[in-house]
Amino acid sequence: MAKYLVIVESPAKAKTISKFLGRNYTVKASMGHVRDLPKSQFAVDTEHQFSPKYINIRGKGDLIKELKTAAKKADKTLLAPDPDREGEAIAWHLQNLLGIKENEKCRVEFNEITKDAIQKAIKAPRTIDYTRVNAQQARRILDRVVGYKLSPLLWRKVKKGLSAGRVQSVAVRLVCDRENEIKEFIPEEYWSLTGLFRKEKGRKDFEAKLSHFEGKKIDIKDESSMKKVLSDLENVTYKVRDIRKREKKRQPAAPFTTSTMQQEAYRKLNFAARKTMQVAQQLYEGLDMGPEGTVGLVTYIRTDSTRVSETAQGETGEYISSVFGDSYKPETPKQYATKGKTQNAHEAIRPTSVWREPTKIKDFLSRDQFRLYKLIWDRFVASQMKPAILDTTTIDISAGEYSFKATGSIIKFPGFMKLYIEGKDDGEKDEEKLLPELTVGAALELKSLAPKQHFTQPPPRYSDATLIKALEEYGIGRPSTYAPIVETIQKRGYVTKEEKQFYPTELGYVVVDLLKEHFPDIIDVQFTADLEEQLDSIEEGDENWVEVLQEFYDPFKQTLEKAEEEIGTVEIEDEVSEEVCEKCGRNLVYKMGRYGKFLACPGFPECKFTKPILEEAGVPCPECGGTVVLKRSKKGRKFYGCANYPNCEFISWDIPTTKRCPDCDSVLVQKTSSKKGTVLHCMASDCKYKEVVVEQQ
Repeated sequence: MAKYLVIVESPAKAKTISKFLGRNYTVKASMGHVRDLPKSQFAVDTEHQFSPKYINIRGKGDLIKELKTAAKKADKTLLAPDPDREGEAIAWHLQNLLGIKENEKCRVEFNEITKDAIQKAIKAPRTIDYTRVNAQQARRILDRVVGYKLSPLLWRKVKKGLSAGRVQSVAVRLVCDRENEIKEFIPEEYWSLTGLFRKEKGRKDFEAKLSHFEGKKIDIKDESSMKKVLSDLENVTYKVRDIRKREKKRQPAAPFTTSTMQQEAYRKLNFAARKTMQVAQQLYEGLDMGPEGTVGLVTYIRTDSTRVSETAQGETGEYISSVFGDSYKPETPKQYATKGKTQNAHEAIRPTSVWREPTKIKDFLSRDQFRLYKLIWDRFVASQMKPAILDTTTIDISAGEYSFKATGSIIKFPGFMKLYIEGKDDGEKDEEKLLPELTVGAALELKSLAPKQHFTQPPPRYSDATLIKALEEYGIGRPSTYAPIVETIQKRGYVTKEEKQFYPTELGYVVVDLLKEHFPDIIDVQFTADLEEQLDSIEEGDENWVEVLQEFYDPFKQTLEKAEEEIGTVEIEDEVSEEVCEKCGRNLVYKMGRYGKFLACPGFPECKFTKPILEEAGVPCPECGGTVVLKRSKKGRKFYGCANYPNCEFISWDIPTTKRCPDCDSVLVQKTSSKKGTVLHCMASDCKYKEVVVEQQ
């Protein structure tokens, strides 16, 4: 009986797969890449077709030796890293290291880690796909060229330790450009008028907004114009002029891609992109399900496709019929069109079996695993259900020469909404409200008119979700790179995150401005997107990877030489504070770290004294009367604590107020809700008191 060696990337995956294969199979993990370009040198021969110099990764000598020994003992070695460019490159490096022949069918690929999928893949090995390998090599070399040629220039001209990444620099530019839009934004005043109406006593009041004057859309610019409108409306009668009803279908959202999963996990679970991918990887690689054994719970998590296999559609259709009823199952299974270029070999992210309901396996999952699995499961099953049917109603109310409009809807058939509704980004509107039954010509009683002043708002700063959405829409990066991009620009100190929003640092502005002036292509959104498409074309076999690199490198090299001569030294002056170093007496300066600003001694490295910046919360400590200050946990999360710590141990995740709970006399803390606005909560864990703060008109 032949003996096989199967090599995957991670120990978790190896453990899961080994349980699906017989005793003749040994499964080992490569722990990711085994070979790479060395960190200590450029290692790309630009004069000879960009030939890379790969070396074994430091610290992996024993592992490589172990894999070689295992390969010699096996009759056949099968390479099973992830089903993407990176995985194909790992398989190629392993093929070279282990001396596997170039044309040997040694590569196995699967989209999910289940018994059927693994056993089917093992029976159908193929040769290494060199178009994928070349696409990965081209990306790796492009990033090496930009990183190792451009970063030293920044070290010499701006600051030691800076880096310029081919894709990360564009992401920083997006954040900087958005901040500039916000700074340059000039708010414009406008007013709205909301009427509260009632048909007759005992009936529910409803709201309608002023919409037209003399048949044209009204635009009230200032308070004097609003006073004129209110004066005109003093003695008018209000009647229902028109009622329009129509049936509207609301379609479910497509199953998750990597990007949409990261966005929705941020919106609904408050997961950063990196955390989402960490937890999703655990679900993909396999978890112990007790009697069922170890099994992968979701399909491959790095995908930009919304395609769903016929097998999964069939199983989901059966589930929907049995649990929700036939009325919720579409006549034909739903497929979703994917925007732009996608690697359609992969499916969307979905549960490997819809019968593995989240509540049934909750006991086998951690809290984060359960929450993300439920999100993936709900989204996928909902995507295969019938659309919701809403009866929407629009009511026009005449008021002399003016018109008010009320819109509302009722759910006639919930369809997919019975299970799942997609989250919203900041600024997106909620569903309309329910309206009472009215007839055309009916007289209405005006209960009140509420004029409100508004100002146009600048575009919002990027959050994790909206920055990833922008990267995807612009065609920058690919599913496997979104989370690393967002993490890297924070680590480098180019952007900082405050209240879940990204702000560019002074350093970020300096680097972006320098690149804009001297390396416009590197920092150009469209240029970067076009380069991503070229990498896709290499994978599809339509372009030669060396030619793509040459086309990029020649003008880049000329620009680099020109910039070296033209750029003078860019000084970034540290802002000096009034606080004095406790060790050497120098005035401390403000520095930007991973978790925002802090104070440091300018005498570094001789003096390494640092001190956090304590931002006062503006309220006294409810326990000792001292000052409450804003602090950060080791993971960077904000919290509030007493400045007298450790003598006073008061802490709160939410900002404390001077108010006391009327029920138990504990401190009330302030929380902000996107739906309710500012809400005061009692700090006592066993008290449920809440109080909505009504904002002044």
